[in-house]
Amino acid sequence: MAAPPPRTPLVDRIEELLAPGGPLPIVAAGDPVLRRGTGRYEGQLGPALLARFVEALRVTMHAAPGVGLAAPQVGVELRIAVIEDPAPVPEEVRVARGRVPQPFRVLVNPSYEPVGPARAAFFEGCLSVPGYQAVVARPAEVRLTGEDEQGRALDEVFAGWPARIVQHETDHLDGLLYLDRAEPRSLAANQAVLERWSQPTPEEAARALGFELPH
Repeated sequence: MAAPPPRTPLVDRIEELLAPGGPLPIVAAGDPVLRRGTGRYEGQLGPALLARFVEALRVTMHAAPGVGLAAPQVGVELRIAVIEDPAPVPEEVRVARGRVPQPFRVLVNPSYEPVGPARAAFFEGCLSVPGYQAVVARPAEVRLTGEDEQGRALDEVFAGWPARIVQHETDHLDGLLYLDRAEPRSLAANQAVLERWSQPTPEEAARALGFELPH
C-alpha cells in the first residue's frame, strides 16, 4: 500500500477542502487564485489524495453544472483540470459547433497548440464568471499534450467544441479567464443569450451588437 503524502500546507489545504464532502465552493472572478497560474503536478498529493481531489472536481462540475473545471476554480494552484460533456444539444447546434459527447477526462499538466489556422467563434461562459457569456474566437483544432491522473502520456488532437473546452480549462491553469480572449462588445447576460442569441452561431449577435467574427 502506498504511503500517504507528507503533510504540507497544500495537502492540509486540500484535506480541509474535501472534509465536508459534496461539491466544492467555486471561486469567483476577482479572487487572485484565478490569476496566479499553477504549478506542475509532480505527485504532491499522492495517489489516494489525488483520486479524492479528482472525484471532488467531478462532483463539483456536475453539480454546477458545467463541462469542465480547473483546480484554481476551487482555490487549488495545481495544474489539474477535468472535463466531461454529454452534449445534450439539438442536431443543428451539434453540427454548427462541432459539439460531440466527451467522456470524463482528467487533464494533468496540460498544454495546447493550434493545429492549422482555422478559428471558430461562439458564445462561451465560465463557472467562475456566473451570469454572463461572451463570444470568444479560438483555434478550431488544437493538439493537447500532458498526462492523465495515472501519469500516462496524453497527446491528442481535439476539434470543434471539445477543442474549446480543453482550451478554456487549460487557460485557467495559466491564470487566464475566457473574458481575456472575448470580444468585449459581445458580453451578454445569460438571459439575453437565452432570449436573443441562442442561434447555433453568433452571426446575428455580431451584426446587432457590432463586433467582427473571424473569417
